[in-house]
Amino acid sequence: MKITGIESFRLDMPLTIPYTIAYETITSTSNVILKLHTDKGITGWGCAAPDAEVTGENAEQVLQLTNDFLPEMLSGASPYMLARHMDWLRNSFPSSSSFAAMVDMALHDLMARKLGIPLYQMLGGYREEIETSITIGIMPLKECMDQAAYYLKNGFRILKLKGGLNLEEDVEKVIKIREKLGSEFRLRFDANQGYTWEESVEFTKRTSNAEIEILEQPTSRKKEDLLGEVTNRVDIPVMADESLKTLKDAFRLASNELIDMVNIKIMKVGGILEAQHIASVAKAAGLDIMIGSIDECSMGIAAGLHFALSRPAIKYADLDGHLDLLDDPFSGIFTLKGGMLRPGRHPGLGKITL
Repeated sequence: MKITGIESFRLDMPLTIPYTIAYETITSTSNVILKLHTDKGITGWGCAAPDAEVTGENAEQVLQLTNDFLPEMLSGASPYMLARHMDWLRNSFPSSSSFAAMVDMALHDLMARKLGIPLYQMLGGYREEIETSITIGIMPLKECMDQAAYYLKNGFRILKLKGGLNLEEDVEKVIKIREKLGSEFRLRFDANQGYTWEESVEFTKRTSNAEIEILEQPTSRKKEDLLGEVTNRVDIPVMADESLKTLKDAFRLASNELIDMVNIKIMKVGGILEAQHIASVAKAAGLDIMIGSIDECSMGIAAGLHFALSRPAIKYADLDGHLDLLDDPFSGIFTLKGGMLRPGRHPGLGKITL
């Protein structure tokens, strides 16, 4: 099978409701969609979700790289030479992780479609479903409570609360949510680098009765020693997100025992192949693994889902980055019911009718 044609286009999607995290407010997102055509009549799909903070790119840069370099790189090439393609791309564009993820995704999709099986089976096929959390951004207490109650009523059993701007408000929200809504759901908290290590420790002490399951990236990625300080001082698992963008990051964080968990995002690390390497390092270090997402269309979420289903070491998922997007043409590529994500039975990433 040889690649014979390359298409790409930009996909702009507003959010139904803007949301706020510790360092920004998000109102819309722009993805880039890639189609790889082959001499066998099979089309492979990929997407990039560039983000200035997470990946250091924007949609225009991804489109330019796609138009300027992919035809020469992939025309006439075999998708089965994925490791070679991705090595060249990573060495040539080390700061373009969502671009790399898009190409990696499309190549994986081609191979699985040629085999006639869903991608997660080609990657290992450990499980057939995984439960995801649902995220609540930073908002006033009443709105936060109402949204939490709404999600629980609609079947979600894991809430992830964003914070990091105001310790007092964060503590109040966590305590009130647990007091008013009960104990029949799991609660996670993501400070998005907004706390000092002292605030992180104080937060966990004051919310100890709320049984928070995971504390995600409480301190700045620029001061990793503080992340380790929190890990050593609190009783709940501390997870790295913004601090983990490369395989070297994973090795450094693990070897210095700075964290308990890692959040692997396909867009952030540059694709499924690199995510596999990072997951192996995490497994060897005894770190729990979550597969996360950013604001990306359902195709991007599908890639994270298929990877999450492929490995026994992957126990957690935060794959809800598509839920508030309008005009997502790939909705329906998988199912989400009662918080459980399940892929379709179609080959590759799933059935795409665009």
